[in-house]
Amino acid sequence: MLKITPDPPNTDNLCAHINTTPRKPSRTFVVAPGLDTETLLAHACESLASANVMASDFAALLEGSQRSTMLGIARVIMLGELAVNQALDNLDPQD
Repeated sequence: MLKITPDPPNTDNLCAHINTTPRKPSRTFVVAPGLDTETLLAHACESLASANVMASDFAALLEGSQRSTMLGIARVIMLGELAVNQALDNLDPQD
């Protein structure tokens, strides 16, 4: 009987070029340990709101595809801000 689907690729050597040593993040900028989730989310929300304003303002200076790209970036930032706001609401519902 003929096999309809091919065999999957051999992945043993596929990722041989990827560095397997653990990544050590830079300690140049560190968030203070012990901050509660609500505080971290509030700061993230404010940072995303600021980034959204900066991206939107910058998009106003551009034309064509560059403007569309920057507006797309602003939209992605806004979606992140909405997600953080929802996480804050989940932590402390204001019913």
